[in-house]
Amino acid sequence: MFETITLLQGLSWFFYLAVLFVAVRTIPVQILIENRKLQHLLFGSAACLFVLWLFRAGIYTGLNVHFLWLTALTLVMGFRGAMLSASLALLGVTLVGKESWNLFGINGLLGIFLPIGLSYCCYNLAFHKLPRHFFIYIFVCAFLPGALMIALKMFALGGYYWLEGIHDWTIIQENYLILIPLLLFPEAMLNGMTMTLLVMYKPSWVYTFYDKFYLDKNP
Repeated sequence: MFETITLLQGLSWFFYLAVLFVAVRTIPVQILIENRKLQHLLFGSAACLFVLWLFRAGIYTGLNVHFLWLTALTLVMGFRGAMLSASLALLGVTLVGKESWNLFGINGLLGIFLPIGLSYCCYNLAFHKLPRHFFIYIFVCAFLPGALMIALKMFALGGYYWLEGIHDWTIIQENYLILIPLLLFPEAMLNGMTMTLLVMYKPSWVYTFYDKFYLDKNP
């Protein structure tokens, strides 16, 4: 199951598991056990991500492209819930052979922690520094970060393959990074439309959306 693990891969395993432990250790287990809605959101989100991440395309080993959907997940579940849910999805796609166990830590750090962490930072900055308006929430917290996160993830993963000497930079640039402009708008739309529909029809599912801030405005 495991090939020879490189230093970067070993370090990534350690740091990802450490980050995951710190992120989820404060999740109240008793509430998770008793709250059926929270269970459905957590495992339902993981199942949706698992199915989405099964659909991928690529020519060279490891340089596969697929939608992330992690900005919307972060807004729905919060940082801790998103980390746990996305990690379950990553575990699933790794178990079925779509990802390598050697790269589990790399995928966790660059493909999960980086997008979720920065998405949550974008939300916090918008919440505290910008007017609390519905359209700002959708475009600044969901649409724009969705596009940014997939670009950052692909640049980071391409950089890893170059540092490890797995692929030449020309191959990475011409067969992987060149696809970023094609993915920016669809990824942004996926996250933006997801949050628009959820806020309209199921606002109680969205951890980061507060009616009193975004909708209950006095004339």
